[in-house]
Amino acid sequence: MERIITEIVNLANSCDCGNHHNQIPIETILVGNNVLGEATAYLQRKSFKKAVILADENTFRAAGEELTKHLSTTGVGYSSCLLQPDENNDVVADEKSLVQALLDTPQDTDVIIAVGSGTIHDIARFTSTKMKIPFISVPTAPSVDGFTSMGAPIIVRGMKKTFQMLAPIAVFADLNVLQNAPKKMIAAGFGDMLAKYTSLADWKFGHLAYGEPYCPLVAKITREALEICVEKADKLAATDEEGIRILIEALIKSGLAMLLFGQSHPASGGEHHLSHYWEMEFLRQNRPQVLHGAKVGVAVSLLADVYERDFIQLISESKNLENNIKTTEDDSIVKNMKDNLQEIKAAYAAIPAASQVRQLIEQVGGETLPGQLGIDDDLVVRSLTEAHQLRDRFTALKFLNEVVKVDHQIKVRN
Repeated sequence: MERIITEIVNLANSCDCGNHHNQIPIETILVGNNVLGEATAYLQRKSFKKAVILADENTFRAAGEELTKHLSTTGVGYSSCLLQPDENNDVVADEKSLVQALLDTPQDTDVIIAVGSGTIHDIARFTSTKMKIPFISVPTAPSVDGFTSMGAPIIVRGMKKTFQMLAPIAVFADLNVLQNAPKKMIAAGFGDMLAKYTSLADWKFGHLAYGEPYCPLVAKITREALEICVEKADKLAATDEEGIRILIEALIKSGLAMLLFGQSHPASGGEHHLSHYWEMEFLRQNRPQVLHGAKVGVAVSLLADVYERDFIQLISESKNLENNIKTTEDDSIVKNMKDNLQEIKAAYAAIPAASQVRQLIEQVGGETLPGQLGIDDDLVVRSLTEAHQLRDRFTALKFLNEVVKVDHQIKVRN
């Protein structure tokens, strides 16, 4: 994976998109068998004196215990912060978890080791930034693409907000650990990769219609990571070593693309807004959480339907666009859309049919319909009309709701 970092850095240096590209602070990415020992060797080379292992009970059993065995043979001091679950037995990246992590991290700590998946990495990323110390990533499941990114989605007073924090300085992904992750978490990782179908289309649209920043290089890196996962879906479904390696490397590569760009645009569009909306509703109802990637995978198939039926058909008729102009800003958006219509249509035409998305998710054992996740029709319709407000990002979902105000009375298959 170090080769990938070098390739991305070299490509970024020659990129002429006009955007600022972040430096990649990640020094080492190791994906392989028995790499936890390599993690402790890295700590010694960096002369770290005191580490805190940030985990929960499950992830500590998965990798934290072995990590402490390696650490006990070195001169690196360490302690553990086992994040406490809520009443639904979920560890949530909210104010309570952040306070616990900050309180359980002694002032003389000089490195945090995030042992877990998405939520634990978000808490570690936030904590390390606030304490001005680096963190190291030890994934325990190939379930999200946020291991190498800067974004930390945090629940603040019931609202999910993404804060740009620190990326890890190193990643140690042990295939033995990842292969033993729950199958649903592996399917969730695949769902998070399939999100790139809609996120890449939304990103291109936001750029062409609204002038949002865009980088063809970052888009290419992200699409290549998506395509290898889809091409090797049978390997992922087998959850053998090859399949797990393909998935975790794709997730890491997607995270590197976000890190390079400095924002989540390439990997997070309307489908993530739906997922965040559902998550906040579950929190309000005090219901157990659903895996992020599972929600995102279902959201992709929903948007594949909505974008094909409502968006592509609507923009194919110039009168449909012109009849909905209400403000000067709308007029500018519609003009941009008409000037770039073929490119916009091509971006959304690249999204597979909803049935194909569901077939891919089913192949790796994931849920494909909202009802399977406990998301009812009313919540789906509300999210399709309100979720775009969660982010200041111009997606097709935002266009449909704020410019043309399409009624999303869709038939939700359950």
